Amino acid sequence: MPKSLFPKIEPHKKGSLDTGDGHKVYFEECGNPDGIPILFFHGGPGAGCDAKDRRYFNPKKWRVILFDQRGCGRSRPLSKLDNNTTWHLIRDAKNILDKLGISKAVMFGGSWGSTMALTFAIVYPEMVSGLVLRGIFLGEPSEIDYSENGLIAQHFPRAWERFASVLRPDQRKNPLTAYYKEMTAETTSASRKRKLAYEWDRYEDAHLRLAPNRDEKIDKELRQYKPRDIKALSILELHYIANGCFFRRGFVLKNVKRIPNIPISIIHGEYDVICPPQSAHRLEKALVASGHTQVRTFYTFAGHSKSDPETQERLLSETELMYEKVKPR
Repeated sequence: MPKSLFPKIEPHKKGSLDTGDGHKVYFEECGNPDGIPILFFHGGPGAGCDAKDRRYFNPKKWRVILFDQRGCGRSRPLSKLDNNTTWHLIRDAKNILDKLGISKAVMFGGSWGSTMALTFAIVYPEMVSGLVLRGIFLGEPSEIDYSENGLIAQHFPRAWERFASVLRPDQRKNPLTAYYKEMTAETTSASRKRKLAYEWDRYEDAHLRLAPNRDEKIDKELRQYKPRDIKALSILELHYIANGCFFRRGFVLKNVKRIPNIPISIIHGEYDVICPPQSAHRLEKALVASGHTQVRTFYTFAGHSKSDPETQERLLSETELMYEKVKPR
């Protein structure tokens, strides 16, 4: 089994899906055109895909489809919130597969990407042959409270204080709402929005990995991104959080019975403070209770990042095993 990422590759096909309601969604195809299709869901919402994401898949085996969700990455227009909900994103994913003539694929996603992969499997079960999931996020209010209003403040007090310090004292009891209101207000200056976007992303980056991310390293990493990409990530995350990910409470767990009995791999960092490990445990229990018999769950010595070594290694090995399970006999 591979222990390091596959070599860098370039897409052999790129395209844009015109959604008909104001968005153009970028997608690309890599690897073997005749391989087993696998659809990559990026995190965020709003993170977009990058070249490293292509390298989790053996290019000789997999037909890899990646796309930037509405409002981020290479999709246009950037940061657009109109017609930008979970249900729009799921429909875009289906339309991209339809456009490419793919009737069934493995879904691969981490963090918000795991939410997307699970939701796609619930809505379009006939199109899913397997799931590789990392850093489970179920889109529930308790998860948001855990990371944004609870554990972080206790275990990362310096990061929390900086995150809250850009707000007025009366806003700090509910900083997510305050950030969202200011970021979306027409009266907020462009420079103020840039400041809020930077601090939002900096705060998340401070506790993304298992190894502590020092201040100077965080700032160096963020300087590699364009301000518009930082803005897209922050505004889209806030948009989805403020709207409860456009789910009814408990949507994913209540509907896992709609997912067919397919191979499912769940990988979650034991020390993930962005998406609590309890979410992976709850998902596994719900799947097993609904009759799924092909669920494999792993808790790694890692934080939230897919780049933490043990998580990365497990993602690679489970994806290789998934290929053996879904390839034609």
